[in-house]
Amino acid sequence: MSKERVPKHRLGPQRDPAIDEAVLEATRQLLVERGYSGTSIDAIATRAGVGRPAIYRRWPSKAHIVNDAVYPVLDTDRDADIDAELGTSGAMPGQIRDLVHGAVALFASPATRAGVPGLISELRTDDALRDTLVVRQLAGVAVELRRRLDAAAEAGEIRSGVDADTLLDVLGGAAIFALCIRDVQDTENLAGRLTDLVLNGILPAETGP
Repeated sequence: MSKERVPKHRLGPQRDPAIDEAVLEATRQLLVERGYSGTSIDAIATRAGVGRPAIYRRWPSKAHIVNDAVYPVLDTDRDADIDAELGTSGAMPGQIRDLVHGAVALFASPATRAGVPGLISELRTDDALRDTLVVRQLAGVAVELRRRLDAAAEAGEIRSGVDADTLLDVLGGAAIFALCIRDVQDTENLAGRLTDLVLNGILPAETGP
């Protein structure tokens, strides 16, 4: 959930970055034109102008390619990558706004809208794939978000006990449903409303006696 960055593949040694980016760009184009089911390894190879062996040396399946094409790849050992994902806008309300706007920007991409539903279907039926593409990728982000939430609670900025995993579920899940399923077009309004809901909830503000 961050601003778009040039992806880098997760698997195997780096070979020719130009081939990597050609494959990922071809994948994004095909997702928009044909959807997930219509995007095949053969079509990606043809569009990118590379052979199938070059693709399989880098990615073991179409799902891995699509994941790298539509999601930014984080180095969870680098603070800069995690800061880019979570935002650095001072107090927790500002960081929540960054998170919301980052999630909306990510899933508003035409290729992401087209690719995510099919990718989710594959992840639901392949635990090893889900662990590789989702669980490990989000682990560092969740740990850092948990640290920030605990610090904000200690400083009195938020209530204690806010769960980092649930917060990521709310933000990512809302963005996916609104943009990839409902096909919401007004992304700025969506981000504003989601931010307001997360920060203020649905109960009326408490009033004094």
